[in-house]
Amino acid sequence: MMANDRPRMLLASIHDVSPRFESEIDHLLGSLRPYVGSTLALLVVPNHWGDAPIRAGSPFASRLRSWADEGMEIFLHGYFHRDDRTHAGPRDRIRANLLTANEGEFLGLSQSEAARRIADGRAIIENVVGRAIDGFVAPAWLYGPGAREALHAAAIPIAEDHFRIWSPASGEDLARGPVITWASRTRTRLVSSLAAAAALRRLPVRVTRIGVHPPDAGKPELLRSIGRTFEVAARARTAARYSDLLNKTVRT
Repeated sequence: MMANDRPRMLLASIHDVSPRFESEIDHLLGSLRPYVGSTLALLVVPNHWGDAPIRAGSPFASRLRSWADEGMEIFLHGYFHRDDRTHAGPRDRIRANLLTANEGEFLGLSQSEAARRIADGRAIIENVVGRAIDGFVAPAWLYGPGAREALHAAAIPIAEDHFRIWSPASGEDLARGPVITWASRTRTRLVSSLAAAAALRRLPVRVTRIGVHPPDAGKPELLRSIGRTFEVAARARTAARYSDLLNKTVRT
């Protein structure tokens, strides 16, 4: 396939899928369905901050399985989504404190601890949905060396950070380009994320990624920006699944 013939793709994801945010997830699903239907990824947290476990047989577990049955991709999104490590290096301290509010869970983990959380979380989610997870995304898109080593050892098929999608199993880059996302923790972050989304949604990249979070559902200005971003992206791109990137005819 020639470069100009490669499909232009729209990848959508909802982060922090947890019983804690069930109503917000419903709201976001309703907002995204007109643009992508069920062609989106759910980033699932097995036990958000240690007090919102997903239990087999619970109503939320049943809903999660029904979403997977609809065709939504299921990604493991950390285990607790909470950073419980002290970061020794200045770069990681800055990343942990500036880029997220104590949620970069996999930034400071050793390979063995990262592997344990991946295995435990994977087992919980796969038991609930009755199929293998489609990939892994670290909370806040922050990975340390231990996390990357653990993902490779676990042969996770797909992972992503702020700027690329890759296959930990093979080491291959699958797509490059910034993810479009929003922040509402402070007014400054909210305004800057609106400006960033307005610019990024018009980038001439082949794969446009849009990730939304539960707090977005409570901010009308963010919902308007999300809708506009999907509207613009969907004009020239087809909603796709992350797993489509594993097809070499799509990537080459």
